[in-house]
Amino acid sequence: MNRKMVFSLIGRILLLEGALLLLPLAVSLYYQDGGQIPFLLTIVLCETLGLLLSRLFRTENQVIYAKEGFFVTALAWLSVSALGALPFVISGEIPSYVDAFFETVSGFTTTGASILNDVESMSRSMLIWRSFTHWIGGMGVLVLMVAIMPNLSGRTIHVLRAEMPGPTMGKLSPRLRDTAKILYLLYIAMTVLELILLVAGGMPLFDSAIHTFGTAGTGGFGMKAASIAGYTPYQQWVIAVFMMLFGVNFNLYFLLVMGRFRSALRSEELWTYLFIVFGATLLIYVNIAYQFSNMGDAVRAAYFQVTSISSTTGFSTVNFDEWPTLSRMILVLLMFIGACAGSTAGGLKVSRVVLLYKTTRREIRHLLHPRSVTSVRFEGKPVDSPTLISIGTYFALYIGLFAAFWFIISFQPNFDGVSNFTAVAACYNNIGPGLNLVGPAASYSAYSPFCKIVLSIAMLFGRLEIYPMLISLSPSTWIKK
Repeated sequence: MNRKMVFSLIGRILLLEGALLLLPLAVSLYYQDGGQIPFLLTIVLCETLGLLLSRLFRTENQVIYAKEGFFVTALAWLSVSALGALPFVISGEIPSYVDAFFETVSGFTTTGASILNDVESMSRSMLIWRSFTHWIGGMGVLVLMVAIMPNLSGRTIHVLRAEMPGPTMGKLSPRLRDTAKILYLLYIAMTVLELILLVAGGMPLFDSAIHTFGTAGTGGFGMKAASIAGYTPYQQWVIAVFMMLFGVNFNLYFLLVMGRFRSALRSEELWTYLFIVFGATLLIYVNIAYQFSNMGDAVRAAYFQVTSISSTTGFSTVNFDEWPTLSRMILVLLMFIGACAGSTAGGLKVSRVVLLYKTTRREIRHLLHPRSVTSVRFEGKPVDSPTLISIGTYFALYIGLFAAFWFIISFQPNFDGVSNFTAVAACYNNIGPGLNLVGPAASYSAYSPFCKIVLSIAMLFGRLEIYPMLISLSPSTWIKK
């Protein structure tokens, strides 16, 4: 492995993180909330470490192979989370470093799980940094770096492939740097549009920024204990619609911008995703309608929670843990499915679920008719065997790791099986709230430091889709060849 290139790249990432910390520093200066020193110290540390690493490990060999791409991705996310936690600790707003690390990993991985029991007591600069980590992590730290820094090499596809969610990572442009720029321009445009609509609907600018960052990154950190419940129906509808939109593959938005409407609207994954969202909304509405005084409130509550969970955002307008069992089980199922590949959402992804279903159906048909020859088709094209095998392998790893995380945290006393199961499901799939003791009205504060570290690792495995973390832990990765 080209270690010099890896650590040089980590240095650049830390320099970028230091620059991104200027936003919460500016907010702190504006509101004079006492966050200036914590952010200044963290910026100095990021810039110092970044300069040292980028200079000491400078190398002419900048080629990124698959091994380096996956390893850099895992190490980068660990690094930005480790340093990004420092403002919370230095300020004393989250005194425990383990708690601050959990909160920051939850932010960057767009999970939204929190250890805070009184989020409303936090300073404005810490709130904005907490939510801004969602926006940064939504599209990806390394994607941002590729977009704004000089091209690293012709093999940056390995960096984007390791960080972008989904079974495949497609190019929008022949140059990878241009692809990264296009993705971020679309991301910024949608972010600005939501911000404008929320402000136009009467939400204060600061609140609008917090919730826009959380929606765009499908993260779900809010600024009130009741999440979105205290806002107007219009504001809830805007956030709900944008949660669904940010769960769509960004490649489709590019096709729409280019005027290729037919190509975009022929997406099998898109229609499956919309069918899941609206089908789940209808089922939950029927199941919970009796709890509401009018149809509009019931529809809004059902649609908001479905889009929040399916996009893996985690905002809430009601305590869905008090809903009937059928509605809660639908939401748990949506936790695992997630949204579209190439979006900012977590979960298995709709495309994988569809391909797993089609592969299973083909195998059953082949058992009944051994001489039949059928291919699996997706998005109008046949899917080759290596892709199907890789999806099956990913699913097996996904289930195995989920079981391992669930088993490990089950040693935590005073937590029931449903709480532990949904805690792992919510962290592993980057959602945030679970059920029972980790429901939307609760937090993860009661877990032991060890369990918080385990759940933080689960968040990273889920956001980076397993392989970067597994490869970084493999002994062969550290052998220089």
